[in-house]
Amino acid sequence: MKNQSAEASPRIVVAKQAQFTEPRYVSSALGRAFFLITSVFLLTSAPAHGAEAPLTLADAQRRAVDRSRQTLAQENAAAASHEMAIAARRLPDPILKFGVENLPVNGPDQFSMTGDFMTMRRVGVMQEFTRAEKRELRAERFEHEAEKFRASKAATLATIQRETALAWLDRYYAEAIADVIAQQTKEAKLEIVAVEGAYRGGRGSQADAIAAHGAVLVLEDQASEAGGRIRAAKTALGRWAGEDAANLPLAGRPAIDHLALDTAALDAELAHHPEITILKKQEDIAAADAQIAKADKKVDWSLEVMYSQRGPTYSNMVSVGVSVPLQWDQKQRQDRDLAAKLAVVDQAREEHEEALRMHRAEVGSMVAEWESGRERMVRYEREIIPLAKERTRAALSAYQGGKTAITELLTGRRAEIDARLQGVRIEAQVARLWAQLNFLRPGSELNAHGEMHSGRDRP
Repeated sequence: MKNQSAEASPRIVVAKQAQFTEPRYVSSALGRAFFLITSVFLLTSAPAHGAEAPLTLADAQRRAVDRSRQTLAQENAAAASHEMAIAARRLPDPILKFGVENLPVNGPDQFSMTGDFMTMRRVGVMQEFTRAEKRELRAERFEHEAEKFRASKAATLATIQRETALAWLDRYYAEAIADVIAQQTKEAKLEIVAVEGAYRGGRGSQADAIAAHGAVLVLEDQASEAGGRIRAAKTALGRWAGEDAANLPLAGRPAIDHLALDTAALDAELAHHPEITILKKQEDIAAADAQIAKADKKVDWSLEVMYSQRGPTYSNMVSVGVSVPLQWDQKQRQDRDLAAKLAVVDQAREEHEEALRMHRAEVGSMVAEWESGRERMVRYEREIIPLAKERTRAALSAYQGGKTAITELLTGRRAEIDARLQGVRIEAQVARLWAQLNFLRPGSELNAHGEMHSGRDRP
């Protein structure tokens, strides 16, 4: 029997590691062996549920960028403009000219190519010599257009990162609210057990039990509402990161108390804002068009060389000609065109400055709201929520001691739930402002700050 107990001790150790208690009816060696195999199986299979890596914010953004086709379209547009810039620096293609002149249509030489001395078969080449200044200006105009498309791509990347972050955070805090409600529901159900026990023992009333059940029903209704928000948030996240990623568990939230944006130098930061950059490039394009219109006041000229073949009894001929446009009404044509282009430059400049002022005001307001939200978030975490918890504990102790009614406990519980939910909502608002400010423009800010978790998975 001693040897049998010594052999059984390893099995007991394994069972304790699995946090299981050996049932009383397992008394035989066969039963203990079965219990050991079951415990080992549970221990080895338990980690399989956590095999799926959680979805971080950075991973969701990378997936969203990889799925985007708009960025590829803008890359192609920029490449097209760059190719046009190369072509614009070249001279126009020469023009091949050929034909027949002075062909008789009646008389004895009708339709004869050699009978009349004036009939000639001609072939020639004409080349327009566009000024190098004009060609360079047109090339620069296309380069500015390519830069505008690159800025549009940057704006698209920033939008994708920002919207993905907002969708990720919406799901994160929807689940955080659901967690708070679930915790409070669990505690409220324990209170029902205590209330019903007091009622059966003659220390409470039926009204207390009904009130406790009603409080749980309210919490369950809130849980249903939170579940709907989670499903909607997953759908929104799937729009950016894909449906498979949207159903993955989420990692801890990023460090929303730190901004990559230099709030002390907003003007310098906003100068690199993608939308502002697009307007600046549009202004550059308009300025290039004005320079081209100004250069067009200087005419280009064309050279034509022609070889004419006549009948065998007549001499062949060579002709050389130069063509020059006559800008006889520059004030009403070229000057008007230049004035129109200059007006477009002024329009683009004003729109650029107005957008810069608007973004400066919007970003400044968001920074102020973010800073205020951080203060409120800390206040709720350190003062308001702990105070509400103490009130609930005090009410519970007083109720268990028969010193107060169930209504005081339920009121305290409701106040604690409201405080916890309000704390989560404030943190969610701060997180949304953080995402909008941190992803004003694309870059490596996420690698530096976005993956610095706050140290707790849920508020």
